[in-house]
Amino acid sequence: MHHTSLIAILVAGFVLAFIFGSLAQRLRLSPLVGYLLAGVVAGPFTPGFVGDQTLAPQLAEIGVILLMFGVGLHFSMRDLMAVKAIALPGAIAQIALATALGWGLALFLGWSHGAGIVFGLSLSVASTVVLLRALEERRLVETGRGRIAVGWLIVEDLAMVLALVLLPALAGVLKGEAGDAVQVWTALFKTFAKVGAFVALMLIVGRRVIPWILERVAGTGSRELFTLCVLAIALGVAFGSAALFGVSFALGAFFAGMLLNESEFSHQAATETLPLRDAFAVLFFVSVGMLFDPMILVQRPLEVIATFLIIVFGKSLAAYAIVRAFGKANSTALLISASLAQIGEFSFILAGLGLQLDILPKAGQDLVLAGALLSIIVNPLLFAWLDRREAREAANRAPEPEEHISPPIRPGLSNHVIQIGYGRVGSELGRLLTDRGVEIVVIDDEDDLVAKARAAGLPAIRGNAANERVLREAAPERATMVMMAIPNALEAGEIIAKLREINPALTIVARAHSDAEVKHLLQHGADAAVMAERELAHSLAEMVMATPQYRGERHLPPAAPA
Repeated sequence: MHHTSLIAILVAGFVLAFIFGSLAQRLRLSPLVGYLLAGVVAGPFTPGFVGDQTLAPQLAEIGVILLMFGVGLHFSMRDLMAVKAIALPGAIAQIALATALGWGLALFLGWSHGAGIVFGLSLSVASTVVLLRALEERRLVETGRGRIAVGWLIVEDLAMVLALVLLPALAGVLKGEAGDAVQVWTALFKTFAKVGAFVALMLIVGRRVIPWILERVAGTGSRELFTLCVLAIALGVAFGSAALFGVSFALGAFFAGMLLNESEFSHQAATETLPLRDAFAVLFFVSVGMLFDPMILVQRPLEVIATFLIIVFGKSLAAYAIVRAFGKANSTALLISASLAQIGEFSFILAGLGLQLDILPKAGQDLVLAGALLSIIVNPLLFAWLDRREAREAANRAPEPEEHISPPIRPGLSNHVIQIGYGRVGSELGRLLTDRGVEIVVIDDEDDLVAKARAAGLPAIRGNAANERVLREAAPERATMVMMAIPNALEAGEIIAKLREINPALTIVARAHSDAEVKHLLQHGADAAVMAERELAHSLAEMVMATPQYRGERHLPPAAPA
């Protein structure tokens, strides 16, 4: 039935993404592989269910908006400035070399110069999701070389945002259409004027108005209104920028995220909208997979292999040479090379825009998708090889000193309390414990919250505590107690089970929001689970009973009139 096509594609997208994402996870691959394969299964090039081809691109656009909003929300100029001396020139040089390789392959295949440029740019940028996950799993984000990799990625993302802005203005030239220089420069001038007007409006007005609106809505105390406000800002700015200034949804969403990042409510905004951003990001990857014709693997195997080699070897060798030319250690160069040996979300957005503008042929988009699938599958193998290589070197000689940012805990720390989570509850808990002389170690996966804990003088570890490597940095085998201050009971249960394996003698207290969550946490090994709402009710009741008119008395409800 046509009127249920939206429901059908949402159901099929989420169900297939869950099935294939779970399979990819079990095979120790990135879930992105599973999401893309789910799209292939739901696409028109495979038998069975076929999703609505008009609705899928619109869902993908929402996914793009929320993806770019997330990129802006986590954009850190501080991280970029810390490594700008190598990340800025290095990333630009690597993008240029990778683009040249893709351009050369496109010319060999008989495509136009414009198609070659778009194709090369699509191969030059790595996936944020894949790179950060690989670094976080190895506890490398806060090392010197990890910061270089993240800064490099930020420069790549900014370059792709610029490419998305300029591509429509240069579409005629890239398609090889005849046009005088005046028309080209006029189109560029109009584009920069519109973008400049939009950026000026956002920086002058948006920087004041958006935080003001968030503050007022947060003051209402309504979680639903706050979430709706954040989504309204993300989608509204993206749509308004396209309607009023002619700039892309992506740029508008990116700037909305950047401005929200400056607000004191940025962490809450990121937390409240994360489920929806994740859901539509999944639909974005599914919709991209629907565009992929798997027959290209059979019909054009040599072209697929050439694309794959450019991504995994050509781009990586260029990055390795650039990093070494800056005098960095071999381990740093290898890490950057492995990190960049894949492509992802920006590649899909750029290739999709190139196809929409009739610059890139359909085969080009298929090659980008094939290269992404293969490179994301191979990337964990590259990191595994790198891990084994570093382990061998460490066994044969003293390893290269790792430059960690803010060493988390003092050597030999024992009899301490591990606090997992430093949000609103965790920060208050940390203050109360330290005021009473308790030595604690904080674990949180948010940069801002880790920085806040360290600013308060607490040793803090950045990472997801469900990762055993992260847990072991806090020395749970020598700790006496763990306080679970995170609100997610499912994640807390997983962490508690790991803690019990490491140190069965730990006393573990967790946070819950319902009787079912209390039961779940106790079943997974917690010694106690505090239900926030119940404790709040008890505290309020005690305050009532402490007032003069109730102190020491027992009041019964008045008798009913005779």
